[in-house]
Amino acid sequence: MSAVWRASRAAVKRRRLQTFVIGLVVLCSTTTVLLALALLTASSDPFDKAYAAQRGAHTAASFDTTKVSREQLARTARQPGVEAAAGPFEQAVVDIPKDWLWMAGGTLTVVGRADPAGPVDRIDLLEGHWATAPGEIVVNWSVQGSPGTELLGTELEVPGGAKLTVVGFATSMSKSASAWVSPEQMAALHPTSAQMLYRFTDSSTQAQLSASLARATTGLPADALTGTQTYLTLKQAFSALADSYLPFMTLFGVLGLLVSILIVGNVVSGAVVSGYRHIGVLKALGFTPNQVVAVYLTMLSVPAVVGCVLGTLAGNALAGPILKVAFTGIDVGRASVGEISPWVSVACLVGMPALVLLAALVPALRAHRLPAALAISAGSAPRNGRGLRVQRMLGATRLPRPVSLGLGQPFARPARTLLTLAAIVLGVTTVTLSTGLTSTLLAYGEIGREDGGARIHVTTGGSGNDRTPPRLGDAQIEERLRSLPGAEGVRARALSQANMTGQNQPVFADFYRGDDSVYDHSIVKGRAPKAAGEIVAGPAFLTQRGMKLGDRVTLELNGRKLTATVVGKLVEGNARALEATWESFTRLAPEAHATEYTVRLAPGADARAYAEAVTALDPALHASVLDSGNAGTATVVTFSTVFTVLLTLVASLGVFNTVLLNTRERRRDLGMLKSIGMTPRQVVVMTVTSVAGLGAVGGLLGIPLGVVAHRLVVDHVGVVDFPAYMKDVWHAPQLAAMLLAGVLIAVLGALVPARSAARMTIASVLHTE
Repeated sequence: MSAVWRASRAAVKRRRLQTFVIGLVVLCSTTTVLLALALLTASSDPFDKAYAAQRGAHTAASFDTTKVSREQLARTARQPGVEAAAGPFEQAVVDIPKDWLWMAGGTLTVVGRADPAGPVDRIDLLEGHWATAPGEIVVNWSVQGSPGTELLGTELEVPGGAKLTVVGFATSMSKSASAWVSPEQMAALHPTSAQMLYRFTDSSTQAQLSASLARATTGLPADALTGTQTYLTLKQAFSALADSYLPFMTLFGVLGLLVSILIVGNVVSGAVVSGYRHIGVLKALGFTPNQVVAVYLTMLSVPAVVGCVLGTLAGNALAGPILKVAFTGIDVGRASVGEISPWVSVACLVGMPALVLLAALVPALRAHRLPAALAISAGSAPRNGRGLRVQRMLGATRLPRPVSLGLGQPFARPARTLLTLAAIVLGVTTVTLSTGLTSTLLAYGEIGREDGGARIHVTTGGSGNDRTPPRLGDAQIEERLRSLPGAEGVRARALSQANMTGQNQPVFADFYRGDDSVYDHSIVKGRAPKAAGEIVAGPAFLTQRGMKLGDRVTLELNGRKLTATVVGKLVEGNARALEATWESFTRLAPEAHATEYTVRLAPGADARAYAEAVTALDPALHASVLDSGNAGTATVVTFSTVFTVLLTLVASLGVFNTVLLNTRERRRDLGMLKSIGMTPRQVVVMTVTSVAGLGAVGGLLGIPLGVVAHRLVVDHVGVVDFPAYMKDVWHAPQLAAMLLAGVLIAVLGALVPARSAARMTIASVLHTE
């Protein structure tokens, strides 16, 4: 083995260019695959671990206490299929003012619970202590990080004049309640429902959960169950945004992996073919066929291992920021999403070199079978007669001689040509996919801005104790904003935290009035809300609650209830938020008023001047120019652009390697052609033409694959439902550019070795003949 190692090390030093190409390909592929695997595991593993640690409820069920007794509910815990249960706990809906604990005004679902422990839903106390005495409340802190002790002691006045003091903050992966009080305190809150928390033996699918709950509630009145929430819904909400990144990251990872395998196989095949004489010398010196194979596999494993290690380090460095963006705004509870599972790095460190060796094995076996005498006598030239028929057919045409010779060269090495063509096809596929994604996301980012005018965001007063009420009333503010020069539309907004019947967690309801032009492009299905009791929501909100157009729900706010119908589906939206009309808001909160306004300016209007004019209207009004950027869109475009450049570079390196091997094999032919009058420029034309045709064919094959990949990605982004006009981004100029992309990849890879071949002198080529 020492001889094998010395021969392999010498081959690595001698073939520096091939070593660099393999290392770079493996580095890029490893980085891409690791990022895809990291996002895949982050969308499930952290949630599952944290949920299991807290003994999270598989199903949280609410029951009407006027129709079922506590004893009947307690008996459900002993039904077949129930692994563990907690409850019944009394629950009530409590109104909260705006900015209480930095929350939107609205409602809280409060549950009476004696302690945070128990067989199901073990609540994790973050700050303070549990509510055990009258007048104490513990709030579910749904924001990442600790709330700090400065918010402890905040008071909340409840109906009847009683006050609740915040004595602690806790978090529950089950999201079983917004806040907890002692069971004795619940009497003052006038509860009308009770909660049961279940863990079932069969809980893998929604169907199993439904069947298990049906068995547990056998014998209860049919209308006693008022609502359920399963852990599968919470898990989907946990990974909703991350799942939207997963399709294209996985696709880029697969493309990088395929390009890696193809180019490594091409490089090794070329190394074997161009090294016939080297193989013969090794065998003549006494190397066995197995040792020769070992030399070539070792020669490949060195750059593969180095590239894999560097790619793993790069992937780990990039994964943290990417995961942070992917889970921004998501309530992750105590789940840790910033760390990569060790098995992901191990899988890449072991799997990528193994794939490289597997790709190298087939061409390396050619060296195993090659006799020493044949290898030494064969040199490095291709066999006689290969591709001559095609060369004669092309020579009979009126094409310039360098062009006809170049077009015929790929047929001399058909296997190598196919591998190179496949790399170009994947490169064009990547470019097409990236271009399509960019076009779709740019159109998505322009929703509500199609007219080209700026948007001004206006808020009233500060926050918390610093709030200064405006001198002007709600209607006066809107009227003044419309009257300022440059304003074309004003949209007033009020945000409330409402309760939805059958849901343990509150929903954020946005109520709007005024300029409805924003709905012209943001409704993907159905229509915009126009009357009281009509709502719209994004795909994540509807999917996680099993809702569709036409479904009816009941919203509760300030003790009032409103039956609402889903009339439209937005392109995107918060998984916990819905939008409704101002008429709906006045039904639920007659005295409420808007706290935010969005002003649509005319194209070309001075946004900064308008913001200053707003401030002059009332010191309590704060105006800012809305940024047209979008963090998620920027992340996707940046990611796809970076990896498109990397994979295009890798595909070009594959072409570079092919042309380099071809020119080295045809040194004698080039010398003869130069001796009969071929100029250096004609050599460059011939060499570039030999792969330009492959680039054109690769473009024709890669474009439809890229279009299919683009549609596959945009159709499976869970948090966004792109309308048809955002998906149909392909037009004749773009398709022509994609076709040229294949030619460009091929030409970029061929240019350097072509110029090198053009500089070779006749004497240097033929002096060994």
